[in-house]
Amino acid sequence: MEDINIQLLDMDTKIPEHLIKNNDDSYTVFLNARLSQESRLKSYYHALQHIAEHDFEKENVQEIEWETHDI
Repeated sequence: MEDINIQLLDMDTKIPEHLIKNNDDSYTVFLNARLSQESRLKSYYHALQHIAEHDFEKENVQEIEWETHDI
């Protein structure tokens, strides 16, 4: 798998994680430090799924989330 950096940040509790693709093709996952360890772990796996599905190469954000959450 690609290089993945993980950062804990205090964010609004409505935001469990934020994932970015860096210029060097690595990824940074910002996990919400205000959430429980269990919630952060779920958020991390959610971000990993986006990486595994190559979602940064797709255009339709709603479709990406539907596929990720099996909606």
